[in-house]
Amino acid sequence: MIVDLIVSDFLDANCYVVAPARGGQALVIDPGAGTAAEISRRLAAYDLSIGAVLLTHGHPDHVWDAAAVAGQAPVYVPEPDLYRLDDPASAANMGEVFAAALSQLPMPWRTPENLRAVPAQAASQPVELVDDLAVRMLPAPGHSEGSAVFFVAGPITEGSAVACGEDAALICFDGDVIFAGAIGRTDLPGGDSRQMMHSLRTLLNVVDPETVLLPGHGPATTMGREAQTNPYLNQARHVG
Repeated sequence: MIVDLIVSDFLDANCYVVAPARGGQALVIDPGAGTAAEISRRLAAYDLSIGAVLLTHGHPDHVWDAAAVAGQAPVYVPEPDLYRLDDPASAANMGEVFAAALSQLPMPWRTPENLRAVPAQAASQPVELVDDLAVRMLPAPGHSEGSAVFFVAGPITEGSAVACGEDAALICFDGDVIFAGAIGRTDLPGGDSRQMMHSLRTLLNVVDPETVLLPGHGPATTMGREAQTNPYLNQARHVG
């Protein structure tokens, strides 16, 4: 499996280009502001076409270039965050915390042409959003109503993330749920600290410790490492 990491200049959000092999379709995860041109270059380097875009949640730093990247291809977002794609940078979606940063976005928001909710069955069985790449969703609200994590089978054999997952049987794109040593904030509109603790406890209980976590910000980690060292996950054991 190919996994290439691109870091957006806007809030250092991670975007991933994922494909089962060269020469087929790619799934682009969380294309933040200013990533479209680099995504196009990475697709060309691996002889890939865009199959679909997947958004882990609806915050602007993870969705801004979705329309530019997808064109007429499907753009999937967890259903509870679908409304956010009307205007991700609005005060109703982001409050006033990021007002200054949002004013610096390089282009106006454009809603994707082919916007869809992630298929409900992805929560109970793997679903191919692009050819030959099965994805499984686990809802993990708390950072936003629709925050979710997405699992694909490893290992990573090519791409800039290869060192993170070359031995991993399972890869998790976890958006802004768990970071290395931290978690996503819960004080934005739609966030809920209690739900976040519940989501973290669920992940602790059901995710194999060997699973590689590729987060929405910062470096890769593993579920086992975070279970041992992340203070928020330790808290979730008791109050989630």
